[in-house]
Amino acid sequence: METFGLVPVSLPLPIGISFFTFQAMSYVVDVYRGTVKAENPFYVGLYIAFFPQLIAGPIIQYNTIAEQIRHRKSNFNMFSMGISRFTVGLAKKILLSNAFAGMADNIFRWSMIGTERMAVPVMLAWLGSISYSLQIYYDFSAYSDMAIGLGLCFGFKFPENFNYPYIAESISDFWKRWHISLTDWFREYVYFPLGGSRVKNQDFMVRNMLVVWLLTGIWHGANWTFIFWGLMYFVFQLAERFFEYPKKMKSKFVKHFYTLMVVNALWVVFRADNLYQAGRFFMNMLGVNNNGFYSDLAVMMIRENIVFLVLGILFSIPIARNMNEILYKNPKSAVSRLGTIVYPIGLMALLVVCVAYMASGTYNPFIYFNF
Repeated sequence: METFGLVPVSLPLPIGISFFTFQAMSYVVDVYRGTVKAENPFYVGLYIAFFPQLIAGPIIQYNTIAEQIRHRKSNFNMFSMGISRFTVGLAKKILLSNAFAGMADNIFRWSMIGTERMAVPVMLAWLGSISYSLQIYYDFSAYSDMAIGLGLCFGFKFPENFNYPYIAESISDFWKRWHISLTDWFREYVYFPLGGSRVKNQDFMVRNMLVVWLLTGIWHGANWTFIFWGLMYFVFQLAERFFEYPKKMKSKFVKHFYTLMVVNALWVVFRADNLYQAGRFFMNMLGVNNNGFYSDLAVMMIRENIVFLVLGILFSIPIARNMNEILYKNPKSAVSRLGTIVYPIGLMALLVVCVAYMASGTYNPFIYFNF
């Protein structure tokens, strides 16, 4: 390749640069707007460099924790809640996300070899896409849980970053539940300043949405896969807005199925090394790559990971939250009292299992460390 005498330089970038950059930008913009007063530099330094959520969020706006920085209160209840939340996040990462990562990484790697040497049947391709959808959810939500938990230990209450996104009934609803802090940031500092949806000319609304989703794709990385991923979310949300979906669709099953299929397909683009690999992977999923349907390898991988797959699907819906509400609806009941004994014992056992897995397993960094 012609370089015109210039030597390409590969510079390592700080982990999580996009996260703490957005936090710093929000503070500067808020001070400029007058919604936040210029603060003590030590307070601002603590806000930007606070380590629990520094690397992968949640992205915190300064006015959210300004009062907590000035008048932080910590107590035993917050500390115990923080440790519990951290342990749950650790289990998500070590036990669930890493298990799905093993399947997804292998299948996507096989898809790169080529049809001639390693055909990826339909079953195997779908297992790979579903595994990655579960991997990225448990990987990213795990980090958010751990960050929120550590924040509680230090007396800080961070906003939630996930709200069971895989139960969404539209793409718009999905992005109200997935990476909530990023959605809030783009809405507050890009979409609204451009005029949002309250514009006389609908063309401006389309432009505003396009800018937001183009920037969302670029934020994830300088790769055409991320840009295409962001633009496709723009297309689907724009279509939902113009066709008044999901208001006109009455079937919850159809709405939920449509959302899962779109999200799962776009995670394939997100995971692929390039658009060519994404295209080949879609061809495998649709069975139009002379790849066949049945896969003994897929069956074997499902059997080996059936427990993780079942738990991953169950905990991606609010079953744990609903059980918790039922157990503690009446604090004086025998069930609630038993729960107060069993819950901490279960968490300690979970922590021991996680440590054992970390000691015997391979190292899998968080996906969003790359962004």
